[in-house]
Amino acid sequence: MKKRKRTLHIGIGDFMLANRKAARQEEILEHGHPVTFRSHRHKSKKVYDRKRDKRAGYHIADDLPFFFFSLCG
Repeated sequence: MKKRKRTLHIGIGDFMLANRKAARQEEILEHGHPVTFRSHRHKSKKVYDRKRDKRAGYHIADDLPFFFFSLCG
């Protein structure tokens, strides 16, 4: 039985990955260090942030039961 030669098949994903890696290496050689484009760090959602709560539409009064207002007023 005759064996078939296996051909090397390079897919689009492999091609794009290789191009990205080569571009990154060129960038590092050009600048001497990796270049980062992010100007801000990730902010933890656990930290209290009044502005974020206000944008999300969260109000303290939304969590209180209705009868609480009738007792206070």
